[in-house]
Amino acid sequence: MSNEVLRPGAVPEEESFEERLRPRRLGEFIGQERLVSNLDVFMTAARDRGEPLDHALLFGPPGLGKTTLARIIATEMEAQIHTTSGPVLEKPGDLAGIVTNLQPGDVLFIDEIHRLSAAVEEILYPAMEDFELDLLIGQGPAARSVRIGLPRFTLVGATTRTGLLTAPLRDRFGIVQRLEFYPATELEQIVKRSATILGLPVAEDAAQEIARRSRGTPRISNRLLRRVRDFAHHLGSESVTLEAARYGLEQLEVDRYGLDSLDRRLLTTIIEIYGGGPVGLKALAASLGEDRGTLEDINEPYLLQIGFLRRTPRGRAATARAFRHLGLSQEGESSKLFGDEE
Repeated sequence: MSNEVLRPGAVPEEESFEERLRPRRLGEFIGQERLVSNLDVFMTAARDRGEPLDHALLFGPPGLGKTTLARIIATEMEAQIHTTSGPVLEKPGDLAGIVTNLQPGDVLFIDEIHRLSAAVEEILYPAMEDFELDLLIGQGPAARSVRIGLPRFTLVGATTRTGLLTAPLRDRFGIVQRLEFYPATELEQIVKRSATILGLPVAEDAAQEIARRSRGTPRISNRLLRRVRDFAHHLGSESVTLEAARYGLEQLEVDRYGLDSLDRRLLTTIIEIYGGGPVGLKALAASLGEDRGTLEDINEPYLLQIGFLRRTPRGRAATARAFRHLGLSQEGESSKLFGDEE
């Protein structure tokens, strides 16, 4: 099983904790410099023209700040934000109930927008493009189409899977921005900012250690800081020292690259069972006894980012860097397939 502390997705019981640490304004947002700069330009221009911001699509791995940026957009545009998600909008009426209650300039945030049903997506097109809603009233021969005018609003969509978005929906966003994994230097700033908000003294080298093992993801940085705080308390320390940070992270089985037991098992399986790869994701998931979606959405993006995994036309393969990190020999491990081991 994957280490829950390293899962980048939101956890309901952490909502209040995350809310305390969430940046409120664009100037407080750390990292993603080009994206933040572009958003600043777009929002300033829209405000100067007295118009709502163009519809915006934010995409990238989970935990990088898409929801935070949607809220910041609403704050900077002095607008109300209405939040929902793709799986919740099952029927056209679900979406109609939300958009007909929007006020001029409001922000509608749809998380996991790639999971909208086809029926809901169809009525979203005119709502985004013409600010009109086409609804079918009644059934059979008595059915009639009704067109309802909508106030001009901004739709902010967030997704981790742009490949699952239909082309017509993607093309209706005027602003499309990708969030990248964060370098350790920016995560260190995030750890220090969060520690200050929590009133928690943290040593600089401890902040660096947490940042290095955070998989390039702010949500994981904050979660590790929270857990390391507990281990520091266990050691009798009122502050997070390097000793406490390392002890806590080792207890959590988070190694120096931020890999957990499932990451290491995934790489080891590719190396020992499949000779380093390539191997198809379906076969790999079956060998690990894990859900294919978990491997594809949670583990694979980070392993690709740090150069431990590569994609080939025939499947996934471990890189030389992965062999070295696990202390395995490329030639020796490949030979296991042919019965050369004792």
